Amino acid sequence: MQSDIEIAQAAEVWPIDDIAAKVGLQKHEVEPYGRDKAKINIDPTVARKTALGKLILVTSINPTPAGEGKSTVTVGLSDALALAGKNVMIALREPSLGPVMGMKGGATGGGYSQVVPMADINLHFTGDFHALTSAHNTLAAVIDNSIYQGNPLNIDPRRMIWKRALDVNDRALRHTVIGLGGPTSGVPREDGFDITVASELMAILTLSHDLMDLKARIEKIVIGYTYDREPVTVKELGVAGALTTLLKDAIKPNLVQTLAHTPTLIHGGPFANIAQGTNSIRATKTALQLADYVVTEAGFGADLGGEKFLDFKVPLLGKTPDAIVIVATVRALKMHGGKAKDDLKTPDVEALKRGLANLGQHLNAMMRYGVPVVVAVNRFVTDTPEEIETVAAYAREHGAEAYLANVWEQGGAGAPELAQAVIEAVERPSVFKPLYDFEDEAMDKLNKIVTTIYGGAGVELSDKAAKQLKQFAKYGWDKLPIIMAKTQYSLSDDAKKLGAPKDFKIHVREFVPKLGAGFLVAMTGSILTMPGLPKHPAAYDIDIDENGHITGLF
Repeated sequence: MQSDIEIAQAAEVWPIDDIAAKVGLQKHEVEPYGRDKAKINIDPTVARKTALGKLILVTSINPTPAGEGKSTVTVGLSDALALAGKNVMIALREPSLGPVMGMKGGATGGGYSQVVPMADINLHFTGDFHALTSAHNTLAAVIDNSIYQGNPLNIDPRRMIWKRALDVNDRALRHTVIGLGGPTSGVPREDGFDITVASELMAILTLSHDLMDLKARIEKIVIGYTYDREPVTVKELGVAGALTTLLKDAIKPNLVQTLAHTPTLIHGGPFANIAQGTNSIRATKTALQLADYVVTEAGFGADLGGEKFLDFKVPLLGKTPDAIVIVATVRALKMHGGKAKDDLKTPDVEALKRGLANLGQHLNAMMRYGVPVVVAVNRFVTDTPEEIETVAAYAREHGAEAYLANVWEQGGAGAPELAQAVIEAVERPSVFKPLYDFEDEAMDKLNKIVTTIYGGAGVELSDKAAKQLKQFAKYGWDKLPIIMAKTQYSLSDDAKKLGAPKDFKIHVREFVPKLGAGFLVAMTGSILTMPGLPKHPAAYDIDIDENGHITGLF
């Protein structure tokens, strides 16, 4: 059986101009990066047709090592819609190099439901992440230089919140000391690194409508506090223009294609467990202007990416989803039911039934938004007919229909019924109901997320977090939207609690204000903003020969 990269390398990839032409882009709107990828330079707010396309949000149950294949289903569903004669585009996030070289491997779908050029997308692509990393660290350098050059802004080095960033998984950089080496080497202080996808600049890039919006948001970034405990912003440092200049090309969405030549925009990559977890507003709006059906994806499970898309991105996007697809697998549900990873190929309806509660919680959570919900069962060859029917029956009991997605093996041809169900779902009337109003108190927002989306009992704040909320009220930040930084593996903040735990509380240890992005990050449990490498990183398996032929990239 061929690996994902072998399938991708054997594919017939169309010239990017041909893909652009499929959605009506003119040559002057396309900036090629080689033969098979390009930047798109259009104003997504200028109407190109009478109505925006239908928006389909793909999310999933809580991920497990067994795999859910959310991106694979997103691509396969889109190709299936294209086979049904629909004008379709995909809007996805860009993979981060850290997980590609770490635990996750590639992130462009799988099998015959992939986006290509797979290797380029998973590696340096068009340089967006490098531009973000450069801009982030330029700001860090300017901050320390300001402190060294007499500290005119009265910045307290002990109260810095702007760290440095790299797009790697490197636990050794979580906590560092900088400025050592004597008087000419800066002012010694504690520091640390975040992974680039956790940078506020990444969040800002994906939320900005244009260059001037990007610049205005960058100016609002709070980098730390003065000795008088007043916030210090990038505007006061005077480098918003320079940082925006570094990101002038990164703000443009990237155009590629699926194996079946469905046009795909890949842009931005904030993680859903530590940021908002969606591709850029600019990419999604562009796709909605160009296509009749737009399939997009929110990171990790519906408790993280799904909730953040619906409660945070939708108001900024100005367009609600017309349907939501929840991806599940029999294998992952059996793990949620307590079955060991090494034994998932063995049929076990009882373990599956125990794990279905996880799907049930996500169904309830997504249905409360008032948008039609469809379940996609990503099929593995070891799934039995009885197991598949058990999932379908459970979904029906909860008011949704489940459809097979055999897209890893067959591409779009493996999901005709799922595509038809989505076509019908987007035409059903719906009234979108956000979980909270932006003006709600922070604790009200937090409790609504935990009780309604996670199925928990509420929120507990550490002394530090409670003190921060009081301080934020003084600055007028206390009613900002909430982005939960939480483990993706559980509905709770304990990664080991699988299934659908009850009566748990989410423990918020601190808040991180991100004024440029426009939200407060609630740090819960032991979540980290700089991942580490596993015992056997994916990098051990990646190689290249004298002809530039890559192997082992998933």
